[in-house]
Amino acid sequence: MQSEAVDDTGVIVTDDTFQSAAPLPEQTRHQVHERLGPLLQAGIVPVVTGFIGATADGVTTTLGRGGSDYSAAILGDCLNADEVWTWTDVDGVMTADPRLVPDARVIPELSYSEVGELAYFGAKVLHPRTIRPVIERGIPLWVKNTFNPDFPGTRIKQQAEVVTGTVKAVTAIWNMSMVIVEGRGMIGVPGIAARTFGAVAGQGASVLMISQSSSEQSICFVIPTAAVPGVIRAIETEMMLELARRDVDRIWSMDDVVIVTAVGAGMRGTPGIATRLFGALGSEGINIIAIAQGASEYSISLVIDAVDAAEAVRQIHAQTIINHGAG
Repeated sequence: MQSEAVDDTGVIVTDDTFQSAAPLPEQTRHQVHERLGPLLQAGIVPVVTGFIGATADGVTTTLGRGGSDYSAAILGDCLNADEVWTWTDVDGVMTADPRLVPDARVIPELSYSEVGELAYFGAKVLHPRTIRPVIERGIPLWVKNTFNPDFPGTRIKQQAEVVTGTVKAVTAIWNMSMVIVEGRGMIGVPGIAARTFGAVAGQGASVLMISQSSSEQSICFVIPTAAVPGVIRAIETEMMLELARRDVDRIWSMDDVVIVTAVGAGMRGTPGIATRLFGALGSEGINIIAIAQGASEYSISLVIDAVDAAEAVRQIHAQTIINHGAG
């Protein structure tokens, strides 16, 4: 096929947030049509570098983690593509990490919402930011295997087939810690949560999961372990008066925990999903430290001790996916 190499720095225009630059949509769309349009009209296949871009002044930038797939999605959006294909080293998005679950299998079809949950909660095939351009335009995205090109892969689209009661995949995020802010004097006091998470934001820490007791005596949230010392110091500084008055008893962390998440649109509004999840873990004597479910009902997340996490993933996979279909 007739082709031509194209340097992405002349195509994707970004801001100057180096190492995690954001594309500027209008300028990028203009450059894509200026640079790639004539090639495509002439029947020439442009082979464009991924991961990089440039500011309006021409200074090279990088798009950060997942930047190569992100580049493809941006180009697909700007070119009004029928589909975007991303090539990786696995056959598609899988029901679980095959290193933990040997009988994990490829999911033929997912919705944007489902893959967004999977990407956020640890599935490494796609970075959450990668799919944003295709979601906004409703462009189907394929995940395919460079080393097995004939395999169909996973198709991701606006609305995937929903099989009521099914969990499509189970993921795990490691190297996490749960920070707990607790105290009997917190009950009914407005602003404790806002101040807590304001302090966390000030440290630039990403909160992956939040849970609060209905009595309001404790707030717990999960963050990467590396961020814990700074976050605890920041909250202690913010709550200095409450700690002195004993309204807040202590701020501490439970380390070496893992977030295990079950994902599937078929979970939505289906009674008994939580029972199956808890039963899968209870049968193996695995303790659940904390639980969270989003209002979308596409996922349920459980905090598990790291020593139990691999077995938890295997048990949830065996008892909620294999026995009930993958959708």
